Amino acid sequence: METSNEYKLVPGFGNSFSTGWRVMMDNFLRLFLVILILAIVSSPLKMFNFHFDFSDLHNLPWNLGHNIGYNIGHNMSYFPAIGIFGIFAAFFGLLAMLYSFLVKPVFEYGGNMIFVQAVRKTKPDFEYLIKGFMENYLHIILANLLVFALVVLGLFALIVPGIIIGCRLAFVSYIIMDKKLDPIEAVELSWKLTRGHGWQIFFMGFVSIFIVIFGLCILIVGIFPALIWICSSFAALYESVLREKEKPAEVIAAETKVSE
Repeated sequence: METSNEYKLVPGFGNSFSTGWRVMMDNFLRLFLVILILAIVSSPLKMFNFHFDFSDLHNLPWNLGHNIGYNIGHNMSYFPAIGIFGIFAAFFGLLAMLYSFLVKPVFEYGGNMIFVQAVRKTKPDFEYLIKGFMENYLHIILANLLVFALVVLGLFALIVPGIIIGCRLAFVSYIIMDKKLDPIEAVELSWKLTRGHGWQIFFMGFVSIFIVIFGLCILIVGIFPALIWICSSFAALYESVLREKEKPAEVIAAETKVSE
């Protein structure tokens, strides 16, 4: 039975967004802090995005850019310098890849669990943001890698299968943190839970794009409420589907009789 202090959790597109909105309004500051931390965690990837373009040298003072570019193009002795820049670019690229696969997912998975706690009207535990490094690290990394590989393989297969796989595995991060399952079990359970809800997840993702765009249009700062709303809505969908699937058969029968 649903108590009065709980959100009305019914799997569906509209209910997920409406519940997500209520969750955001009830926990705005806490969830804003989570989104802010996740944004900071993602910022090093932009720092590692190192590109060198010789056209940038033209902006140097006293025409140094032109002289350097001319000498590099006409003097073989400068070729080792090009190799050094290439090595730096490759090094920063490797750091970005390692960071995106070995560090960033832990914060993201923990952040998703905090949103689930908010949906459950449990006081969000910020320790979840780093708890994955101590308790469930290997499962998080392997699950993230497995989902990434499956989606990429699906995208190579005419794109559509990748979108389907991405929608059906949307709950993996929640399951890993909530149920403490291993990556294979989490993928299998996500596939089971999302059966019959794939289109809802797809349309929620599609609409989320426009919510983000609208948030950016509101003096950019609107992106934070937009992201909180989206994350709360997907957490609400996960919790509602989970309750539906785990609901005892006798409860379902009783509810069916009442509806009749």
